[in-house]
Amino acid sequence: MAILSALGTEVFIPIAAAVGIAFAVVQWLLVARVKLTPAAAAASGGSKNGGYGDYLIEEEEGLNDHNVVVKCSEIQCAISEGATSFLFTEYQYVGIFMSIFAVVIFLFLGSVEGFSTKSQPCTYSKDKYCKPALFNALFSTASFLLGAITSLVSGFLGMKIATFANARTTLEARKGVGKAFITAFRSGAVMGFLLASSGLVVLYIAINVFKLYYGDDWEGLFESITGYGLGGSSMALFGRVGGGIYTKAADVGADLVGKVERNIPEDDPRNPAVIADNVGDNVGDIAGMGSDLFGSYAESSCAALVVASISSFGINHDFTGMCYPLLVSSVGIIVCLITTLFATDFFEIKAVKEIEPALKKQLIISTALMTVGIAIISWLALPARFTIFNFGAQKEVTNWGLFFCVAIGLWAGLIIGFVTEYYTSNAYSPVQDVADSCRTGAATNVIFGLALGYKSVIIPIFAIAVSIYVSFSIAAMYGIAVAALGMLSTIATGLAIDAYGPISDNAGGIAEMAGMSHRIRERTDALDAAGNTTAAIGKGFAIGSAALVSLALFGAFVSRAGVKVVDVLSPKVFIGLIVGAMLPYWFSAMTMKSVGSAALKMVEEVRRQFNTIPGLMEGTAKPDYATCVKISTDASIKEMIPPGALVMLTPLIVGTLFGVETLSGVLAGALVSGVQIAISASNTGGAWDNAKKYIEAGASEHARSLGPKGSDCHKAAVIGDTIGDPLKDTSGPSLNILIKLMAVESLVFAPFFAAHGGLLFKYL
Repeated sequence: MAILSALGTEVFIPIAAAVGIAFAVVQWLLVARVKLTPAAAAASGGSKNGGYGDYLIEEEEGLNDHNVVVKCSEIQCAISEGATSFLFTEYQYVGIFMSIFAVVIFLFLGSVEGFSTKSQPCTYSKDKYCKPALFNALFSTASFLLGAITSLVSGFLGMKIATFANARTTLEARKGVGKAFITAFRSGAVMGFLLASSGLVVLYIAINVFKLYYGDDWEGLFESITGYGLGGSSMALFGRVGGGIYTKAADVGADLVGKVERNIPEDDPRNPAVIADNVGDNVGDIAGMGSDLFGSYAESSCAALVVASISSFGINHDFTGMCYPLLVSSVGIIVCLITTLFATDFFEIKAVKEIEPALKKQLIISTALMTVGIAIISWLALPARFTIFNFGAQKEVTNWGLFFCVAIGLWAGLIIGFVTEYYTSNAYSPVQDVADSCRTGAATNVIFGLALGYKSVIIPIFAIAVSIYVSFSIAAMYGIAVAALGMLSTIATGLAIDAYGPISDNAGGIAEMAGMSHRIRERTDALDAAGNTTAAIGKGFAIGSAALVSLALFGAFVSRAGVKVVDVLSPKVFIGLIVGAMLPYWFSAMTMKSVGSAALKMVEEVRRQFNTIPGLMEGTAKPDYATCVKISTDASIKEMIPPGALVMLTPLIVGTLFGVETLSGVLAGALVSGVQIAISASNTGGAWDNAKKYIEAGASEHARSLGPKGSDCHKAAVIGDTIGDPLKDTSGPSLNILIKLMAVESLVFAPFFAAHGGLLFKYL
């Protein structure tokens, strides 16, 4: 028996979640102490920790402080309103989809036994009786809606926090880079802890409420819980694709006309697309990313729970062992809380060069502490020996074996993160080589960038391969599911680092628009450059964990659908494999084309305003920001539907018409090709972006020889950055949702496909 009792588990999980939420609230209150009203802002300039001393540069340079604060406040309101109105519009469309898909889940799963209300023999234990399929359908639908709503709320809260913090970060930058860093990082932590804790507590409550009906039928209970992961990921898909199209249409339009044609700085208030660009950072990089990582977390938990329910934990009704995935996440929240204090309270940042190391330390500290945390919880919560379901047989596993599975996932995540950083940070030679290639124009820049992206796939794929082999050898598919959970166990810190980037980016935009001095812009640029690299690290984590989650869900699907072996030489499987490998390309084509056509409209509108509004270039007339915001909104809402439909309908059509064997081929093909494209797209885009920033910053002799802003070299770098934008922020990050979502959807509908799938092959 495990040392930790069932009662201890029931107390520890909600307490850990409550601590996480309380910590998020405390961080939010600390950020809120920076005031956006002129009188209060002047009064709050006297605290002592961090930065370059507390004098305000603005006052030192004789500028009117009052006007700056008012301007920052106005710009923040405009960004917040734009982001809120876009998300409300998006959620109306997503809400319609959610309702229709909930009905589809109910009808498909209810029809498995002809909507019968009689108890059925269990799938895995034929001698026992389980709850009727109709009620499984009902509870699966309820958990789908629960996951979807939690995902939407996570994204919305993240966006609200980011728009609350951006101007405050700008104002704090007047007192020094340390103060600005702490404000941006604390705001990211609010989002990280809220999301990790709410995801955990909602799942835990759902399990306990469903248990009231299911009683001892844990097989049915945890099968119906998989809907939670499906709901979370389907909302994330629309958030990522819709938000990605929005942000990149605005970004490409603003850059091409503003920087390349008109030679004005980034985020110049004369640029009509500048507000849309800053809104986009919040709806794509914050709301979309929040929903995405919530989806990964929900799915890895569901995959582990489904496999555990048919292993000795489920058969013997060992509640503590069954909740092991949730206990790992609970320990993760406590570990991330301690880690966050290292960045905000224990160590002070005094110079620009300390920013990136501070963020990297967060990853290392959280991983090291989490390794200890996993060892303790594996010792307390697991029996010394137990069995895990392995494709029809039971495999004996030890508690230390399972600890090793989670730890290898955790450390593989760190390796992927640091390899991503090496290929996307301008501190290392790969990005510096890309910047150097701009000497001969945009074409060589593009060639070098693409080569870098392809090369950056090698080590992450080996890391994923090793963790799959080791964790599967130890604990079959359950091992892979908990390895994915290990990678995501420090999600609160990962999200804090991720959200920090767009907040810093917005802070720089606000500084430029409010007409603050170049010294402040230099500080916000330094925060933003570090944020760019950490955002790339975050995407590496998301893609790596998606590969493991997807494989674990695939294993659960194959078991549930009764497929004994997936034979690649079988024509049914092979056609699925080759079509599945094509899907990420089709999906990428759709999202890239969407960004391109939306950017085209944006470029035309920005050009029109520059050409027809008198006094716009001189700064005496105001641009029409609202039209650009509307172009981005309309384009993203319209364009997010076809890629979403492709991902959501493929498993349903393949499973119903061609059956579970072909569908298993499709899932394997999409997983294998999707991971490669996602990593290379994200890293290529990140490298081009930082090559441009490397030239702009001019921090080294080499960089100065390529600059300054506006030179031919710089223009070539801007073109590379513009091509990379949809790669790194739209198609790349959305692909990890494609591979997870198709796998979890197949698992949810597996009972239907097993009973009624393969219509074409039945009648041919």
